[in-house]
Amino acid sequence: MAVPLLDLTRQYAQICSDVQREIDAVVTSQHFILGPKVEAFETAIATQIGCAHAVGMSSGTDAQLAALMALGIGPGDAVITTPYTFFATAGCIHRVGAETVFVDIDPVTLNLSPARLEECLREHCRRDAEGVLRTPRGNRVRLICPVHLFGLCCEMDTIGDLAAEFDLPIMEDAAQAIGAEYPSRDGTKQAGAMAHSAYFSFFPAKNLGAYGDAGLATCRDADFANELRLMRNHGMEQRYYHHKVGGNFRIDALQAAILHAKLPYIAGWNAARRANAEKYAAAFANAGLLEFLTLPATPFAGRVAEHHIFHQYVLRAARRDELAAHLAARGIGHGIYYPVPLHLQECFAYLGYRAGDFPESERAAAETIALPIFPELSDGEHAEVIAAFAAFYHA
Repeated sequence: MAVPLLDLTRQYAQICSDVQREIDAVVTSQHFILGPKVEAFETAIATQIGCAHAVGMSSGTDAQLAALMALGIGPGDAVITTPYTFFATAGCIHRVGAETVFVDIDPVTLNLSPARLEECLREHCRRDAEGVLRTPRGNRVRLICPVHLFGLCCEMDTIGDLAAEFDLPIMEDAAQAIGAEYPSRDGTKQAGAMAHSAYFSFFPAKNLGAYGDAGLATCRDADFANELRLMRNHGMEQRYYHHKVGGNFRIDALQAAILHAKLPYIAGWNAARRANAEKYAAAFANAGLLEFLTLPATPFAGRVAEHHIFHQYVLRAARRDELAAHLAARGIGHGIYYPVPLHLQECFAYLGYRAGDFPESERAAAETIALPIFPELSDGEHAEVIAAFAAFYHA
C-alpha cells in the first residue's frame, strides 16, 4: 500500500462546504484586495493566538521581510538565527542587506540552542566604545530570530532572558507552529505571542494552509502594527501617498476568507497529529526499532496541552539515505528537512562559514527524515509505515 506524505484532498472533503461558502461570498462581493474579509481573519487569529495585533501578508516569507523592513534592519546590521531551518529565514535577512549570524541547534529539540546563543553573545560578539554590540565583521546586532521548528516551541524563557540582558528584540519564526504552546514562567503562551513580533506561513502544506501562498505577521505594539500595514502596501496609507518604501505583501481576501473558514478546525487537526505521533512512538517501540531511531522530542508534554503540533514528524534514523531509498521503493511518503544546513548553502558562502562550524545542524541534516503525520492518516497506512521500517532494519 502506498502512503502519501500528505493528502490535502481528505481535509477538503471535511470542510468543502464551509470553504466554498466563503469563496462565494468574496467572489460575489468582488472585493479581492484587503477589506472586511482580511480584517475579520486578522481579528479572529489574533484572538486565537493571544497576540495584540495580526497583519495578513502574501506569504510567510513576505511577512518576515515586511517585519524586518518595519524594524529598519539593513546594511550594517546583523540578525542571529539557526542554520537548520527553511531557507527563507536567512534569505530575508540577506535581502534587507543585514548579516546573518548563525547559532547551532540543540541536538534534542533541533531548535536554536540557548547555550550556543549565550556563547555567541558573550564570546563572539563584542561591545564597541559606544556600547553597541557588534559581530566580528563589525555589524550591529539588532535582532534574535529563533525558529519554532516542525511545530515545537523554542525554549523562550531562556532566550528571552538573554535578549533582555543584551537589549535585543526577538522576532519568532512561527511559520511551522500555528497553535503550538510554550509553558512560560508567566503562564502558557502560544507561538507568535511571546516576543516583539513574529511571522507565520500558511503555505498549503502547513497545519493551517491557504489555497495558495499566504502569511501573517504578529506583534505587541500598535505603532509597529501600523508599520507592518504600511510595508505590505508599498508604504502607502492614503492612496498614492507613500510614507516609506514597502512592497506588495498584501494577503488576498480570498485566502483570508479560506483561512478564516479553516481556523476553527486547527485545534482538532493538531490534536490528531499528536495522536498519530503517539501511535508512531508506541509502534516503533513494539517493533523493536528504537535502537535505530531517535524519536521527536516532546519536552513540554504534560505541561501544556498543545506541546507540539507536529507540522512534520521528524526523527533521526540510522542509515538515513538507505532508509529513504527503501521507503521510496515501497511507496511510503517521506521528506528530508533539511538536507543542507544554511551555512553550507552556496549562496551564503560569502559569510565565511565552513563544514564543522555547526556540528549539530550538520548531523541533523544527515540523519533526519520526516514521515506522514497528517490528521487523516489511516490505521492501515500507519501500519504500512511501521512495516516498512521493520523490513528495513530487521532484514
